[in-house]
Amino acid sequence: MSSRIEQLEAKLEDTHFRLAQLSQQIAATNQELQAVRNAAEEARSRPVAPPAVVNPTDPDALYETAYNDYLQGNYDLAILGFHQYAETYRSNDQADNATYCLGECYYRQGKFQQAIEKFDEVLTRFERSDRTASALLKKGYAYFELGQRAQGVVHLQNVIREYSGTDEAQIAGQRLQEMGVEVDGPV
Repeated sequence: MSSRIEQLEAKLEDTHFRLAQLSQQIAATNQELQAVRNAAEEARSRPVAPPAVVNPTDPDALYETAYNDYLQGNYDLAILGFHQYAETYRSNDQADNATYCLGECYYRQGKFQQAIEKFDEVLTRFERSDRTASALLKKGYAYFELGQRAQGVVHLQNVIREYSGTDEAQIAGQRLQEMGVEVDGPV
């Protein structure tokens, strides 16, 4: 009987020890929870800065804002800005760049068909643009992404043929060589 009492006392002591540990853990968790609540309350009480307002009548500011959004990976905002720019300032010097950047935004979002449409627009509307070689190159890349290898190869070969000696032609040549496709003409 005495040994049984000793066993029960040992178990009771162990249970008290575990309860003390749990109490400490609960107290620590409550402190952490209170700290999180305080931080959340503090964040809620801080005023939120409104988004930058861009004057749509200032083409340079509109383009720069859209371009900064693009650089920061805010593609939806960049698309809105570039679209507004391309529609409002169709004959402005940066209209070709805005249209090309729209294609880049769609490409980076994985919307390859929409990207192709914007790159086509650069190629047809801005034939003399310094963005045409890049648009043709990226159009080829977008076709690869869509699984349309033959179309992609044709576009990269066109980059090499039409824009030989450019960086885009070299990039197209390298990509074709990596794919095991024979390069037509000088890169």
